[in-house]
Amino acid sequence: MTTLVVLQPGYLPWLGFFDQVRRSDVFVYYDDVQFDKHGWRNRNRIKAANGPVWLTVPVLHSGRFGQRILEVEIDNRAPWAKKQLAAITQSYARAPFLAQYLPELTRVLTQPHTLLVDLDIELARLMCSWFGLERRFARASQLGIEGGKSDRLLNLCKHFQADLYLSGDSAKDYLDVALFQASGVTVEWQGYQHPTYPQLHGEFFPFLSALDLLLNVGPNSSNVLDGRP
Repeated sequence: MTTLVVLQPGYLPWLGFFDQVRRSDVFVYYDDVQFDKHGWRNRNRIKAANGPVWLTVPVLHSGRFGQRILEVEIDNRAPWAKKQLAAITQSYARAPFLAQYLPELTRVLTQPHTLLVDLDIELARLMCSWFGLERRFARASQLGIEGGKSDRLLNLCKHFQADLYLSGDSAKDYLDVALFQASGVTVEWQGYQHPTYPQLHGEFFPFLSALDLLLNVGPNSSNVLDGRP
């Protein structure tokens, strides 16, 4: 059975993102849909001493209403990467695996990126390598596959000869499951249950960037992601 996941790229994604990568055979970045200004494409959270704090990549908005994710440009007029690396270093100064991962993270964040999507995908690729995840990846914008919401997702399944489509639970509001079933494609809902793990700064806080798990747990992060002790 071949499992397909289609998901928008995110910035330093949360664990649910990598759970979908883990459970996929083919993972498609849905990079040509509309950019959601207050979503997770250009921001995420880490845990500081006083609680969660946002890491936000500034992007160019003026005169660009309705732009697609792959069109969004980073606003590089301010030293945002330097500030974020300082925040990460300060927040995780006592994390046991900061020194292991910080050099590669610094390399990616300080490279000159123009497009947000390129930064997002490069960071996700780096984090996948830390989790030991090797999958077949593709970008929707490069496949030339058309259709409305459910039709296009089904066409992507057909393109990759996938017989199982794994979806996040939020798509229950719009996904035409019967359409998939009529074409012999099973729809499975992710039903993600967030794990707990050793974490700095007091009471456990979920739904952060997966960077939080990696810096706290290191190479054992893949076991946490898999639901193993």
